[in-house]
Parts: sequence; C-alpha cells; structure tokens
Amino acid sequence: MTLRLEKNGKIANMLIDRPNKRNAFTQEMWELFPELLADAMADEAVRVLLVHASTKDSAFCAGADIGEFGEGSTDPKWRARNQAAIGKLQHDLAQAAKPTIAVIDGDCIGGGCGIALACDMRIAGPTARFGITPAKLGLVYPLHDTKLLVDAVGPSQAKRILFTGQIMPAAEALRIGLITILADDPYGEATQMAETMASVSSHSQRMSKQIVQRILDGQADDDEASSALFDAAFESNDFKEGVSAFLAKRKPEF
Repeated sequence: MTLRLEKNGKIANMLIDRPNKRNAFTQEMWELFPELLADAMADEAVRVLLVHASTKDSAFCAGADIGEFGEGSTDPKWRARNQAAIGKLQHDLAQAAKPTIAVIDGDCIGGGCGIALACDMRIAGPTARFGITPAKLGLVYPLHDTKLLVDAVGPSQAKRILFTGQIMPAAEALRIGLITILADDPYGEATQMAETMASVSSHSQRMSKQIVQRILDGQADDDEASSALFDAAFESNDFKEGVSAFLAKRKPEF
C-alpha cells in the first residue's frame, strides 16, 4: 500500500509510503487520497489530520510519477482522468472540515507542494526543499493550485516560484510564508500542535475555517450566512462546556 490512513485517538495520519520513488504519486494514489481523507473527516473521534511521509528524513512528495505521467499524458482520456483525480484531491483537502497539517522533512516538489499547500498549515524541517516546476516541463499549474500558492505567499512571490521553477530551501520558504513553522523536529512539533488543537473546541475550529475560507474567496463583510455561524456558537455544546469549565476553574472537555 503506497498510501494509507492510520488513526491514533484524536489524531489521524495520512502516510505517503513510496520512499523508493521519493513518494511520487501515481494515478492510483491521486484517486485513493480523497477516499482516505473522507474516512478521516467522517470519523467523529478524529480531530486533526497530519499528512506526511511514512519514513522520517525522506521526501514528502516529489510530485507526480513522471514515468507514468510521461506515458499516460499522450492519451487525452488518461490525461483527463489524471487531472480530475488531482483536482479532486486538492479541492477536497483544501475544503476539509477539520484542521490539516502537512509535515515536511525532505523534498516537497510539484504536485507534492500542491498537497502541502492544500493543508491548513505546513511544518517543515531544516533540510526540506520546495519547488513548483511546470516551467521546466512546459506545463501550466492549475488555477486552484495557483490560488492556494498566491493565498500563501502573495502574487509576486508566486510568480517568482512559477516563473523560475527553482528549488527553495526551508529557510527561504519560511521567510516568504510558504511554510508556517520551521522546526528542527518537524514531526514532534506537528504532533504537539495537533495535540493542542485536539484539546480545544472542534466546533470553533470548523467554523473559523469556514470564515477564513470566505475571506480568501473575497468576502469582506458579514452576510446572513457568516452571521449565522457566529450566532450558532452560543447554542453549541462546546460553548456550554467552555463556560462551565471556566466558571468551575477546570480544563474543558471538548
């Protein structure tokens, strides 16, 4: 199995397990990822999803399997199926209801960088490297993926990344906002972050994620739907537990 989901209490792990190919994605993997993601999102016990390589110190993902892609891309039907699968993965991951964290401790290139950008946060180690390289292949990065890149680093840096196809070290990726946290131990940092997230209100997280997405999609003022998200929180069990715990001076149990 080159891609699998493992659950450990409130934290689930999406493991990319093809180290001999630098975790490059095949068509089968592009299609399997959304199924595993849906499993994690549907499981009420799961609060946070970590996406990472199955082996520490290996590539996060080198992108698409170029051997398979080079052969299949000459067939319009295969190409359409491939693009549909990649697009579904990116959309589903970006719109996932629960917090998602990419843990990167090696190369994160092309489609692999797209997967990381679709996560809410990216925590990387000092040896991680990043690149989006369609310019080196005469290809064009999809609009949705490009939007995720622009949302993360702004239009000027996005153009720099896309126009050059250069590979970027982790320190530079942190400087321009491509990654969220640079840590000597990215797995330990991500686990600690996930545990912190799992200890607070999941309702608050899900609603906040929806509001952030509305802002990224261009909304600047409240409307009826966003106001309803705010008002509904006062009726939620999480709010009741949070107030009760505060008054009792105890840790809330969400």
